[in-house]
Amino acid sequence: MKSQNGSEASVTVGDVVDVIERAYPPVLAESWDAVGLVCGDRADSARSVLVCVDVTDAVVDAAVAAGAGIIIAHHPLLLRGVTSVAADTPKGRIVHRLIRNGTALLCAHTNADSARPGVSDALADLLGVHGTVPIDPKPLAAMDKWVVMVPEGNVEQVSEAMFAAGAGAIGDYRDCSWTVVGTGQFEAGEDASPTIGEIGMRTHVDEARVEMVATRGLRAGILRALRNAHPYEEPAFDVFELADLGSEVGLGRVGSLAEPMTLRDFVTEAARVLCTPAGVRAAGDPDALVRTVAVCGGAGDSLLGRVRGLGVDVYLTGDLRHHPVDESLRDGGPALVDAGHWATEFPWCGQVGALLGDELGVPVAVFDAPTDPFALHSAG
Repeated sequence: MKSQNGSEASVTVGDVVDVIERAYPPVLAESWDAVGLVCGDRADSARSVLVCVDVTDAVVDAAVAAGAGIIIAHHPLLLRGVTSVAADTPKGRIVHRLIRNGTALLCAHTNADSARPGVSDALADLLGVHGTVPIDPKPLAAMDKWVVMVPEGNVEQVSEAMFAAGAGAIGDYRDCSWTVVGTGQFEAGEDASPTIGEIGMRTHVDEARVEMVATRGLRAGILRALRNAHPYEEPAFDVFELADLGSEVGLGRVGSLAEPMTLRDFVTEAARVLCTPAGVRAAGDPDALVRTVAVCGGAGDSLLGRVRGLGVDVYLTGDLRHHPVDESLRDGGPALVDAGHWATEFPWCGQVGALLGDELGVPVAVFDAPTDPFALHSAG
């Protein structure tokens, strides 16, 4: 177990959770995942932190021995449904030990996979892959642009009502809008009740064109707020669906090496820097040149189809299966490198340690003994 220097500080479990969830927002987690605080009190002292890939008995032993106040794990302890955490069950035993020793447990799984920087960024950096973008970008929230025509004197009341309903938020900014003044024209029919003008008379009004964006799921509430705040019986407005331009977050990374090398040399270098206990295996021409590289920490064969379409020279991940690899190669896919599940995710632990050291100054240790369950290997 290796330690990363940090100074003693009055840091709580909640402080650690906040830093981790800002870096790896839970909203990025897949719908089936189980991320967040598993056990522990946010008000307790963090004391020190232990970072790991898997929560095993050996990890808990190390945390207790070090007096750690919180373990940060990549793989969720309780991912699949359980009906009991009794102390005589394997996972319950761990939960009870953690609680008895005042050690919290936080899991950051697919949220850390998709975040930037995240699991695959740490892997790409270690392999010397630069200029990366996601293999499978995570769509940004679907957005609308609202354009509302409002009499000049009522711009603030309509805008504030729409802001209160959630419109006008862009990243870390809120209450964002753009306004330009023009001339509105209308003629009220016989059954109308115009706020301005008279029935049967064409009316011209100095109006503002107010524009703001909002997530698509807020449409109903924003429309209700707009109608309630607008002085007109029939407000004039447009709603435009904005194009999805992709994002910088998502699963996997694809980029380039600073200098091309053969697949044989790339595999050798991967085995050296990843220190994978199970070794590295590859499929492809050993003498083929590698320039562009795709990587995905953990089990990545679900991305094989997308990777084939990227035209990269090699794809490195873990848990590759015989038939998907065979079919990908037959279909003109890139060379494939399986470096193991644990080894391709472990570099993230160092990323977390550096993050907490920089942000909180809390002592951090990384559990670097492989928790890969395949511990016995033979060349045959």
